[in-house]
Amino acid sequence: MSSPTETPSFLATRRGKALLALLCVVAFLDFVDGSIVNVALPTIERELHLPVSTLQWISSGYMLAYGGLLLLGGRLADLLGRRRVLITGTAIVGISSALGGLAETSGLLIGARIAQGFGAALMLPAALSILTTSFREGPDRNAALGAWGGAAGLASAAGVFLGGVLTQGPGWRWVFYVNTPVTLIVLAAVPALIPNDRRNEIRDGFDVFGTSLATGGLMLLVYGLVQAPDRGWGDAMTITELAVAAALLIAFVINERFTTNPLVPLSIFRIKGLAAADLTHLMLAAGMLPMFFFVSLYMQSVLGFGEFQAGSAYLPVSLTIGVAAGLATKLFPRIGTRPVIVGGALLCGVGLLWLSRIPTDGSYLGNLLPGMFVMSIGAGGVFVANTAAANAGVEAERAGLAASLLSTAQQIGGALGIAVLTAVATSHTTAQLAQGHPPLDATTSGFRLTLLIGGVFAVVAAGIGLCTANTRGEAAATAEVAEPVAA
Repeated sequence: MSSPTETPSFLATRRGKALLALLCVVAFLDFVDGSIVNVALPTIERELHLPVSTLQWISSGYMLAYGGLLLLGGRLADLLGRRRVLITGTAIVGISSALGGLAETSGLLIGARIAQGFGAALMLPAALSILTTSFREGPDRNAALGAWGGAAGLASAAGVFLGGVLTQGPGWRWVFYVNTPVTLIVLAAVPALIPNDRRNEIRDGFDVFGTSLATGGLMLLVYGLVQAPDRGWGDAMTITELAVAAALLIAFVINERFTTNPLVPLSIFRIKGLAAADLTHLMLAAGMLPMFFFVSLYMQSVLGFGEFQAGSAYLPVSLTIGVAAGLATKLFPRIGTRPVIVGGALLCGVGLLWLSRIPTDGSYLGNLLPGMFVMSIGAGGVFVANTAAANAGVEAERAGLAASLLSTAQQIGGALGIAVLTAVATSHTTAQLAQGHPPLDATTSGFRLTLLIGGVFAVVAAGIGLCTANTRGEAAATAEVAEPVAA
């Protein structure tokens, strides 16, 4: 029998379930926008007559704004109110998506994608911090994070499928249009389900200088990483951009140490295992996210898959990630999050290493599905467990910051992984062609090498995961008290 003073389960209520469903829709919307456009790029290139150098910014522009502004978005959610920031970000995504669908020029289309990234950088940390402060540590939060992780994993893989379906069906513009009605539903539901949380007092002003350093440094870092494969890592401009980005980020850390009201209070890293969880996320993203890029290229350029067929190939991945995320939360009370993080990362590594054996005359069932299935099981477990570990013990007034740190790590890791592995693939393929290998064999060999390195990244992430907090979801003394949700 439960104690009379025990807080009843909010997730068991109709309102709690509705709130969780809303937050999962937000997660799905943000993550799907990162991949849904990719399959449509060849069609956009033909219809708008865009050069490849311009075309890449339809994807990179979103990544640039998203990765560069997440820290700002998370801190604004803590300071100005999570509901307020979530509504603002959702409105920006809805408007920019409509403009992207209407675009007739590359400038408007790329501008719309950058605005989408900015809106997502406001939405995601606000939504995740609402989740962690609405559902108390324990079974409620574990189940909520499992659903969140399932929605995010489903979106990442389903974006490729939906992009192919919409591009071959009503046309590439619907890759953008589809967001607008979803954002309208979210905007209608937010005031009904999320209380208007009180904004925190901003003492001694806002850290404008630190914000400028962090935003400038992160955006320049992502930009330099995105451009590096085309320019070359030894190019003077690449070296300059990455060096300036590093200098700005170092200056940011120094500023945060001494300013009275920092954008990122460095004391948050005193929370046990938080830094390790963020670094684990970064390494996993560097190893896993490029997989979607290179396997898609392999299916279309080597195996001859069409857009719809290549997109459909990720449906088992989406479903497996969702199921694995839900099952992983059942293990937390028994063994804690750390074994799930380590085991999941190792499974991701095994799956990527399996994929690294793809042949030129391969098949989906024989050479792709087994490795993708193993990787999906690991991904579903490790991402939800690591999210739980990264938010354990974080007080309510810093929940947005913790969420944005984790998301920033994922975005930087993805950008770093794609940049490094693209350079590796290009260099290796060029060398293979110079040695007289057939083009398809040389291309496949380059893909194999990138998947092998991605698997190594995942194994390294498993090692870092040993340093994360092993939370079992029990309310700790340092954990926040869940904020009441007004009826």
